[in-house]
This record gives sequence, C-alpha cells and structure tokens, in this order.
Amino acid sequence: MAKGEGAESGSAAGLLPTGILQAGERPAQAKKEPKKKQQLTICNKLCYAVGGAPYQVTGCALGFFLQIYLLDVAQKVHIDSFSLPKIEVVDPFPASIILFVGRAWDAFTDPLVGFCISKSSWTRLGRLMPWIIFSTPLAIIAYFLIWFVPDFPQVQPLWYLLFYCLFETLVTCFHVPYSALTMFISTEQSERDSATAYRMTVEVLGTVLGTAIQGQIVGQADTPCLQGPNSSAVALGSANHTHSTTSLKDTQNAYLLAAGVIASIYVICAVILVLGVREQREPYETQQAEQMSFFRGLRLVMSHGPYIKLIAGFLFTSLAFMLVEGNFALFCTYTLGFRNEFQNLLLAIMLSATFTIPIWQWFLTRFGKKTAVYIGISSAVPFLILVALMERNLIITYVVAVAAGISVAAAFLLPWSMLPDVIDDFHLKQPHSHGTEPIFFSFYVFFTKFASGISLGISTLSLDFAGYRTRSCSQPARVRFTLKMLVTMAPIVLILLGLLLFKLYPIDEEKRRQNKKALQALRDEASSSGCSDTDSTELASIL
Repeated sequence: MAKGEGAESGSAAGLLPTGILQAGERPAQAKKEPKKKQQLTICNKLCYAVGGAPYQVTGCALGFFLQIYLLDVAQKVHIDSFSLPKIEVVDPFPASIILFVGRAWDAFTDPLVGFCISKSSWTRLGRLMPWIIFSTPLAIIAYFLIWFVPDFPQVQPLWYLLFYCLFETLVTCFHVPYSALTMFISTEQSERDSATAYRMTVEVLGTVLGTAIQGQIVGQADTPCLQGPNSSAVALGSANHTHSTTSLKDTQNAYLLAAGVIASIYVICAVILVLGVREQREPYETQQAEQMSFFRGLRLVMSHGPYIKLIAGFLFTSLAFMLVEGNFALFCTYTLGFRNEFQNLLLAIMLSATFTIPIWQWFLTRFGKKTAVYIGISSAVPFLILVALMERNLIITYVVAVAAGISVAAAFLLPWSMLPDVIDDFHLKQPHSHGTEPIFFSFYVFFTKFASGISLGISTLSLDFAGYRTRSCSQPARVRFTLKMLVTMAPIVLILLGLLLFKLYPIDEEKRRQNKKALQALRDEASSSGCSDTDSTELASIL
C-alpha cells in the first residue's frame, strides 16, 4: 500500500511541471528560513522626510507671523472725505476671528479628509499619493494670496478668512495622507522609527527655513510704527505720510516675496516625495474581503484607550508650545523690546531644535519613549520661568532660545514616533480592522490644530481686552504683562497637565517589544497563507 502510494505520487510528479513543485515547497522553506527584514535605503528615508517640510515651512510662517501681519501690516491707506490720509486696519477682534475660525476649520477638515482617504481606492500611484499630487498647485496659490493686501479695505477680513481656510483645507489634503504614509513605507517598527527621525529632522529644518525666509526677508523691510496713544486710529500727518506709506508698502512686498520663496520650496519638496517614495500594503490587509465603514472605524479608533491617552497628553503640551509660537514675535517686540531681533531669536530656537533631533532619537532608543517625553518636554519649564523673571537682556534671551530649542525638538519628534506604536497595538486587538490609519493620523492632527486655533483665538482676544494698539511703537503695561503670561506662565501650566496625563499612557518599551513579535507572527502567517492559496490556485488550473 505504501509502495502504491509512493508510485502514485511519483506518477503525479512526473505529470506536473517543476515550477509548480518548487512553488509548493516554498511554504515549508519559508518557515525554516528566518524572514528577511524590510530595509529602507537612506535615499528612501530622505525622500520621505522631505515631504514633511512643506507643512512645517508654511505652518511656521503662518504661526509666527500671521498674527503680527494682520495687526500691523495688512493695511490700506486712502484719502477720506476731508482729503486726509486714513489707514484702514484689521482690528484685533476681527483678527482673532480670522485666526480662530481658520484654525477651527483646519481642524474640522482633518477628519473630513481622513474619511475621504479611507474611501479612496488603491491606484497605480497608491491610495495616498494622488491626494498629495493634486492638492499641491492649488495650495501654493491660496498660500500666496493670504499675504496679499486687497484694494478693497471693507472686505479685508473676509479675504483673509477665505484664503486662510482654503489653504488650510488644501494643506490638509497634503499632510493627512503624508502622515498616514508612515504606516505604508515599511512593516518594520525600527525602520518606521528611523524614517520618522529623518522626517522630524527635516521638518525642524523646515521650520528653520520658514523662520529664516520669512523673518530675514521681512526683517529687512522697515516696518513703520506710530507714536502716541491714538496712533492706530486714523489720520497721518502730511509730513510723515509719504514715508509711512512707502515703508508700509515695502513691508507688504517683503511678505509677498517671502510667500513666493516658500511656495517654491513647497513644490520642490512635493515633487521629491512623489518621485522617491512608494506605498506598500500590509500582507494581511490584501486578504481582507470587505472594507470597514468610516464610522465603524472611527468608533473603534476612539474607543482605543492608548490612543485617547496619547492625544490627551499631547493636546495640552501642543497647546503650550503653540501659545509660545503664536505670541513670540509680539513678546520680543513689545515686552522685551527686541523689535529687530525676534527673527534671529526664532532662528536660534529652530537651529537648536534641528541639531538636537538626532540626540532625542538616540535617547528614546536607549531609554524609551515615555522617559524621553518626561525629560524632553519638561526641560522647557525652567527656561520659561527664567524668561518670566528676567529683565531685558539680549544675551540671556539668546541662551534661553537655544535651550528652548532642545525641548521643541522633543515636542516635534515624540508624538509622531509614538503614534505608530498605538496603531500597531490597535491592529493586534482588532486584526480585521484595516484602512484605519488615516483616521488615527487625521484625528490626531485635528486635536493638535484645534489646540492651535484655541491658542491663537485666546491670545488675540486677550490682547484686545488688554488694549493692544495697532502699529504702535510701544504698548501699554497691561499688554506687555499679558504677552508675558501667554508666553511663560500659561505654557508651564499646560505642560505640567500634559505630563500628568502621560502617566496613564500604557505602551512602554516592554509592551512595544511584545507587540512587535505578535505583529511579525501575524505577517508571517498571512504571507504563508497567501503563498499557499496562490499555489493551490495554480495547481487546480493545471489539473
């Protein structure tokens, strides 16, 4: 009987092509041989990292300069009925509405774009790349128009609100798929962490570029200011009218020039990203028979405990750093009196952050991500206290700026390094829930931008209540004190609240290692199953 079975097998082997026999042997071999790690080349990582620069370059320029632009630059001079020159300004209250509504709209578009992406089909370019390609040209047009002063003073607030919201929508169509791309460049945790470190380094360089381009170009212009308590009101004397008007026009042209340079960088980085990165699908995702609905996926994501705790902690820390970002230019100009130095101080912060990103990447690899969060973000607190207590001193201010950059680097790197760990944990607990990556990333960005909108709205309203005077060379003591509180005490309280919430975050280094092993076993099983299914199909077609 055994001989008959052996002869029967040999007969079947003689009828089948050698290729099919070799294919049938592959599953056994795959189990014996260790699976080769999926390595990304340095070129892959750099091309991926460069894609993060457009969001940071434009976001840095808007975050640091839009508020002071609306209050002190976005103005038109015209002749009133008495043949006197009159300045039409954007008052602090409309400016606060523009900043808050723009950020709130920006936050709302993140889950909306995430929903649309989750419904997108895979194409030859992938599922995420088409969004990046088609949003880029429209985004740069909208960005340029934000920094253009229209000839119709009555509709200025509406103009800035419209194009600010339009740009934020289009940059969301770029940034949400780019953020989700982290999960599709490699299945290896170590490779994703390494690519994220590259990305954060380039993004901080992007903020350096945004700060340097916007700050240095605008800083060369002579921004006019007016003396006296009623300087923002109305009439300019004929003696200094020509000089003031010329200086204002030069400053507006400087903002337009900076916008053109930044828009060019946006396009170049998008092209490098599209040409240098390819999306990869998970092996077990291709076997899924039906796609999960967006709202079911959203319900599962929002019920995932580690995700909620992570975004709650970073919500407070992000709000702290955004308060500093949004008010730093005004704080340096009016509270510290460094009107011509604030762009250099910004540059010092961002250069310091750029050089310390690799250090934080080494630190989180050596000591763990939660430890890096506690040390990295809390390191800003002593320097904020020093800023609050010190008198005007340019050298000490530069020292504080360099030290603050160390904490800014940690705030840049850690959220994006920890979010993939949360998604891996979710995939283990919900192994049949695929396509949820855009939901994770879009809602994280949603909460971050919502915090930004709150910070800008509260800041500008606080300045309005304190009596901020548009285009004034100096501000009342109440305004200077309000700026100091917005840049020092309020961020300190928010940082401490965020660090308390991080105590509840459950994914430590041991949990990460367990998740990595479990996910690799799931991928191996899916790959073996897929290979066996393919071989069975080929065998059936021949027989």
